[in-house]
Amino acid sequence: MRGLAALVGVLAAFQALAEPPDWILASSDARAVAGRPFEILLVSLGGEPPPDEINLRLKGDVDERILRMQAVGPARGTQRAYSATMPTGLSGPVAIDLVGQASSVLVLRVAPKPDAVRTLTDKRAPEEYEPPLSENDPMYFVLGARSGYSARFQLSFKYRLFDQSEGFGQNRPWLSGLYFGYTQNSLWDLSAQSKPFRDTNYRPSLFWKWERADDKAWIDAARFGAEHESNGKDADRSRSINTLFIRPEWHWHLRNGDGIQFTPHLHKYFDTGDNPDIAAYRGYVDWRARYDASGEWIATGVARIGTSGKGSLLVDLSKRTRELRFGPIGGYLHLQYFNGYGEDILDYNVRRKPQLRVGVAIVP
Repeated sequence: MRGLAALVGVLAAFQALAEPPDWILASSDARAVAGRPFEILLVSLGGEPPPDEINLRLKGDVDERILRMQAVGPARGTQRAYSATMPTGLSGPVAIDLVGQASSVLVLRVAPKPDAVRTLTDKRAPEEYEPPLSENDPMYFVLGARSGYSARFQLSFKYRLFDQSEGFGQNRPWLSGLYFGYTQNSLWDLSAQSKPFRDTNYRPSLFWKWERADDKAWIDAARFGAEHESNGKDADRSRSINTLFIRPEWHWHLRNGDGIQFTPHLHKYFDTGDNPDIAAYRGYVDWRARYDASGEWIATGVARIGTSGKGSLLVDLSKRTRELRFGPIGGYLHLQYFNGYGEDILDYNVRRKPQLRVGVAIVP
């Protein structure tokens, strides 16, 4: 009798699993970000109209929450969309189902809440969600000792103006490719009596970034925009240029996990300010190439060839050092070599001795 009862119980369990749920949960991309709004779609299979609000059970790896979601608009037949903010403590795969209702289980991949420092320093896989504030060009601090001690440091970020998940970016997805960029590079003379900054370059920009969505395009990504560069000085030490630029990108992924990038920066001057002959030393293209050895070694080269045949070469080499960690910041030993004209915009037509500097980088 016990064996028969067990068999009946197993058959009943299989029958319960075979019965369809009353509600189906769905998502447009199965992704969300902790601390940010997200939406799901609820579909009624039993004929019951979707309510104005629902309670969901969210199960992460080590956490479980009950979340109330409000309807975004009126029901469309048996379907209705709901919105809420994803709890900040959840990340990774999160299973979602209706509380007290027979529903399907939806699994969302939840990215952790963006952090200002982590956003600018942590490496992300290409397919991962890019937060509004992210890295742009390398960020480093290096020291050199040729012709006196000097330091060079650079800060750089970009900010996405519209998010594709809400507002104008949701209604017009092309707007989510619009960015404000800012890069600041300073040369610091440490041997002078008052240790002044020899020059500082300020480079705000506005650009639109396109990324390939299929295999039909012949480039992987491209940027189109305008940039202003100046040193903020006046009189005979004033330097400024305005350019329109295009930056196509090609990425190659090698079998051993390494990667190569070729990202030439093509620009057209439309205002050269106090330096009308700057094209003779900078030309119209910054030839950029980068080799990434699985994030352990990263080498970047930027070459300029002016219309007069004069130019410059900048080489950065970074080595990850796991012992250099300050919270979320991953440290890199950074080696930089510069040779040619115009290490700063003030001396765009001056050639100094080749300079080798060593320091640290948080974004190589």
